[in-house]
Amino acid sequence: MTHAGPRRVILAPDKFKGSLTAAQVAAALAAGIERAAPGTLVRQLPVADGGDGTVDAFLAAGWERVPLEAPGPTGEPVYTAYARRGDTAVIELAAVVGLVKLPGGQPDPLGASTYGLGVVIAHALDNGVRDIVLGLGGSASTDGGAGMLQALGLRIRDAFGTELPCNGTFLGDDDRVDRSGLHPGLADTRITLASDVDNPLLGPNGAAAVYGPQKGASPEQVAILEAALANWAILIGHEWADKPGAGAAGGTGFGAMAVLGAVPRSGIDVVLDLVDFPAQLAGADLVVTGEGSLDAQSLHGKAPMGVAQAAHRAGIPVVAVSGRLQLTPEQLRDNGFAAAYALTDLEPDPARCMSDAAALLECIGERLTR
Repeated sequence: MTHAGPRRVILAPDKFKGSLTAAQVAAALAAGIERAAPGTLVRQLPVADGGDGTVDAFLAAGWERVPLEAPGPTGEPVYTAYARRGDTAVIELAAVVGLVKLPGGQPDPLGASTYGLGVVIAHALDNGVRDIVLGLGGSASTDGGAGMLQALGLRIRDAFGTELPCNGTFLGDDDRVDRSGLHPGLADTRITLASDVDNPLLGPNGAAAVYGPQKGASPEQVAILEAALANWAILIGHEWADKPGAGAAGGTGFGAMAVLGAVPRSGIDVVLDLVDFPAQLAGADLVVTGEGSLDAQSLHGKAPMGVAQAAHRAGIPVVAVSGRLQLTPEQLRDNGFAAAYALTDLEPDPARCMSDAAALLECIGERLTR
């Protein structure tokens, strides 16, 4: 204990993908802690790394919710929202044109686009936002951000001067772009890309090759998308194609950097900075973080690592909670975790871990108090 009185616990988990949102994870842990130790002061501060749940993390931190309707990944209207505080907005790609917004969950790897993301950005600009954080993750498309840019006023034409539609396949036919119609608000707006992806745009580690199959693309479709992105890169700035993060969200990172001057940053670092996480830690005795699967991939810029590093800098012990745990005790220790709990410790059946995640997390919350 660092002070007299009730223990103070910060709950800063990411989502348990396919099971619970980050806010639901925090609420379940809090219920268990408060049941076992009613005097404990618990602060729920769910986090994200730029993907699904990023806007929710800011809403939980007290930011304003701005609702609107925009085209989804295949053009159908969807209800979405972004978070705002002052002239800063946090906009999440997944919340408008992500895989979770596909009608009936049906992939459309060649037809899906980021047009709706541009509509949301334009809405923020029209309403005075001049500092935008774009959370990139969970995208349904591989259009190099072209749809987003078209919604912001970029004109893309073929060799005959015909304006092209917005999806990944047309990029192989584009011949010229006209930037003169870009939204005037972009001229004095700072755009930060929040992502945990460092892939380039093209090649075996690029947007189409690595993430295309996850969006339903066949090998033949991956080849089509790769060729289209290569042509797109020549047209708007091939020097950006190899930049880390250019391949994020189907190449949206590339389009945003090449045309909008966006700057990529670690998603969790952006989130922790904007919610002033170091200040939230003041007086805390314990920090709890985690995600659905804590594994080797988690060590590369995922949310739990960012939280653990921040807690370690503040001299506060941090505990990991996950659905399944695939890190060794040495890896946990080397990354600043004092302990780790997994749902599979309580329930070995993965299916039941997912369906009963909230109840199991409450049990882990009780254990944490001991």
